[in-house]
Amino acid sequence: MNHLLKVPVLAVRAFGSSARQLRNRVPEAQKIFQADNGLPVHLKGGAVDLLLYRATMTITMAGTCYSLYWLFTASMPQKKA
Repeated sequence: MNHLLKVPVLAVRAFGSSARQLRNRVPEAQKIFQADNGLPVHLKGGAVDLLLYRATMTITMAGTCYSLYWLFTASMPQKKA
């Protein structure tokens, strides 16, 4: 019977609020994202956001051009040998 009490006690200790206190960083993020500095919200995170944005745009444009190339190639009549 004693072994049945160990599991709930371990679960309470593992998930208890006193195990680890996390700092609330939401107010700091709100200050950054609500600042009126003329930047769009997807670039307010700094250099990393700018890098991710440019990489996404590059991959998107390359994929669009690639698909248009193959669409154009598929629309041409095939040469007869």
